[in-house]
Amino acid sequence: MADQDAANVSFATRAAGVFGYSRRAMELVWTTSPRLTLALAFLTLIAGVLPAAIAYVGQLIVDGVVTAMSQDSPDTRRVIWLIALEAIIVVVVAASQRGISASQSLLRALLGQRVNVMILEKALTLQLSHFEDSEFYDKLTQARREASSRPLSLVNRTFGLVQNAISLSSYAVLLYVFSPWAVLILILAGLPSFIAEAKFSGDAFRLFRWRSPDTRMQIYLESVIAREDGVKEVKLFQLGPRLLQRYRDIFDKLFVEDRRLTLRRDTWGFILGLVSTAAFYGAYAWIVVSTINGQITLGAMTMYLVLFRQGQSAVAAILSSVSGMYEDNLYLSNLYEYLEQPIPDRQGRAVVGTDPARGLEFEHVSFSYPGSDRNALNDISLQIRPGQSLALVGENGSGKTTLIKLLTRLYEPTEGRIFLDGIELHDWDVDALRQRIGVIFQDFGRYQFSVGENIGAGDVRFIDDADRWKKAAQTGMASPFIEDMPEGYETQLGRWFKGGRELSGGQWQKIALSRAFMRSDADILVLDEPTAAMDAASEAAIFDHFRSQSHNKMTILISHRFSTVRAADHIIVIHDGEIVEQGNHDSLLAANGQYASLFRMQAKGYQ
Repeated sequence: MADQDAANVSFATRAAGVFGYSRRAMELVWTTSPRLTLALAFLTLIAGVLPAAIAYVGQLIVDGVVTAMSQDSPDTRRVIWLIALEAIIVVVVAASQRGISASQSLLRALLGQRVNVMILEKALTLQLSHFEDSEFYDKLTQARREASSRPLSLVNRTFGLVQNAISLSSYAVLLYVFSPWAVLILILAGLPSFIAEAKFSGDAFRLFRWRSPDTRMQIYLESVIAREDGVKEVKLFQLGPRLLQRYRDIFDKLFVEDRRLTLRRDTWGFILGLVSTAAFYGAYAWIVVSTINGQITLGAMTMYLVLFRQGQSAVAAILSSVSGMYEDNLYLSNLYEYLEQPIPDRQGRAVVGTDPARGLEFEHVSFSYPGSDRNALNDISLQIRPGQSLALVGENGSGKTTLIKLLTRLYEPTEGRIFLDGIELHDWDVDALRQRIGVIFQDFGRYQFSVGENIGAGDVRFIDDADRWKKAAQTGMASPFIEDMPEGYETQLGRWFKGGRELSGGQWQKIALSRAFMRSDADILVLDEPTAAMDAASEAAIFDHFRSQSHNKMTILISHRFSTVRAADHIIVIHDGEIVEQGNHDSLLAANGQYASLFRMQAKGYQ
């Protein structure tokens, strides 16, 4: 494996605190449902004590039968009562096992939901940079795939360990009467299998972490081949066989390691299991010889054989629980590493500016993406006052959208400062700041919700307000085609759910525009390529309407269409993250620079 050395270091670090997450898992289960946890503990205690009682009553039954057979007038009542007592104990054990199973099932549902909610709640606190970091995304994937089931697994194993420890203790008390050596043999016989199991649990965990990127790629390939947003190009470009072969190749690569681990695990498990088998039959012969020599009764022989067999099972279960707890702790480390991911404190407190007339200001702002050795933006300075409009022009990748990400605090500047109404951006309360911004990105969300919810998502405060949906849809020019739908604003969009309707690219963009206009109190409007999928007439109508609705607002427009850009009060041309030209349309044409060249090139295409 490519990362074997790093994995070994990581494994050694984890091994030092192998059961460090057990207490936290117990607390998590307890706080999820104290009643079910107590029920599970109580039933585990009962299920642990009673098997030894069944073995002891079994001895009394056998010895009672032998005694009765030696009498001229046998009294069978005592034996019948003992049989009834054993039946009652067996029923209680069965009931306790059913209760344990029911408690575990209910806890599994509650705990799985709680852990998944914890993972999603943490996701809401993360920055955009976390989701764009492949290593962190692996950590998130690992947490979501395994950690939701591991806390309960750990607790179940803990209770199972307690149950079997209680059973083993009761077996040991009875076996000790026969010989203390029998107890020692019983315990030592299970150690070889335990050592091998612990070793292979660590190997399985390292394999799990190593394969995460490939597993994510498999999931991605599945979505490309089987989802409607990818299937058109897959069919058109005949990508299907190639993508499917890549999917198979990843599986083959992972299966080689799975097969190697499985064969090693099972081979050593069989070899070391022979030690336990040899110990049992050695004890079997010892007990039988002792019975033949008259040292113990036939009933005692039966009991000791049952005790030794069940004791071996208890020892194996205990050691398996310890090994499983070790493995669960390893997997839980993924969950808690994810949940404890440090998040910089980005919460300012300002909700109102000191000087609204200053509007939005960038002062010598530079920014580079994490892991990049070059700036995406370099020394950007600009200002937009209330009632003004700004257009950003430049080739793809020049940094236009990055500037908007800084404005919305999806990222923080590497250098320089950004002000809003006279207050530095990082001193603003994030929620208050974002409430003032209505934005539509190029890659806007196409939610598989109703039309109304798709629009209402623009302002979560009024997401269920039908009147606001309609008003925003009118501003975004979406109301005509929405009203033509049989179910109107209740129409399900997308094909993922029954009755869903798919929209054209232009219609989706009008939905997204309407979403941006949901924030009627927003005084900063940002449109990032908002009309790329629209026809020229719709585009002209949208921007005429947009300008009429943006009085006293600060508007930022990113577009490649100069017919749209030319109406802005101020135009900035960005190239390789730097401002190379700025001014209004007429002054930039007169300067005969990059803007003028691009404008004439585009105008020529319409001639």
